[in-house]
This record gives sequence, structure tokens and C-alpha cells, in this order.
Amino acid sequence: MRRNVYLAEGVKDYQLTIDIVGDESESVLKKNGHAKRVNIVSVKLVKESSLLYKNRRIRNPADAAKLVQEILESCDREQLLVCCLDTKNQPTAIHTVSIGSLNSSIVHPREVFKVAVLSNAASIILFHNHPSGDPAPSKEDIDVTARLKECGKILGIELLDHGARCS
Repeated sequence: MRRNVYLAEGVKDYQLTIDIVGDESESVLKKNGHAKRVNIVSVKLVKESSLLYKNRRIRNPADAAKLVQEILESCDREQLLVCCLDTKNQPTAIHTVSIGSLNSSIVHPREVFKVAVLSNAASIILFHNHPSGDPAPSKEDIDVTARLKECGKILGIELLDHGARCS
């Protein structure tokens, strides 16, 4: 059975055609005989590994630094990590957002907050390393932190801190 349903008055080129075959139905949006297939997807977090964190809860920047020290200390390029926290400031996930070059890394809020949303984080802490050995934040570090703080406010996932480690 085939049904044609017009999407809006005055729209002549678009129509929704529904083909019903047994219990299955397929909807196709057609324009001048062309159709676009749209994928149906699911999004999941996949645990790659884990580490044991003795303190359980992050109470201060030193606690946070201890958590990622092993991960960042051997990096020869700049890396940005996001640590997702629950409502009790307990780490629930650590994700490498970006691996850059010797002195830069590309950061976009979409990539930072993707894992935070998927892991139901109440807040996040960002970490990145400076392989050069200079711990001072760059102008880009300061600008990105401000932008991510604003994005976090909109999403309801607070950015608690953004720390840099020197290799």
C-alpha cells in the first residue's frame, strides 16, 4: 500500500511517500525523484581501560593533578583530557579530547562536552600538558577556558578547573 502525504501547503516539490510492506514501513522524502537515506543510530560510551584512583573524590587541584599525572607525564605532544565528575566530585570517566602538536592542540566545545553528556557528568575538569616545560597559560588557553566555561553553563555541566602539566 502506498500513501502520499504533502508536508505543507504550497510545497509542490516535496512529498512524503510511505510504502507499507507487511509489518515493515519505509519513509522516504522525495524531491524531484531524489531521496536521501537517513541512518538510525545509537550512541554509546565504550570503556577502553581503567585506572584505580585511591582518593575516590577530588577535593582540590592537587587531587586532580594526581589523577592524570601518569597519563600526561610521558606525552611528547600536547594533549587535552577531560575528567567527568559526578555530583560528589568523584571521577567517572577520563577521555582524551585532542592530541595536538608540540605546542598546540585543537579544542572545540562540542568534543569536550560530548563525553560529559554521554557519561551524565555533573561537572568536568580539563587537563592538558605543555611539553615545552613552560607552565604559564597561553592566551589561547585562557580564551578556550572562558569559552568552555560559558558552554558548560548553558549545558548545566560546570567546568571546575583547567590545569596544565609540564612534561
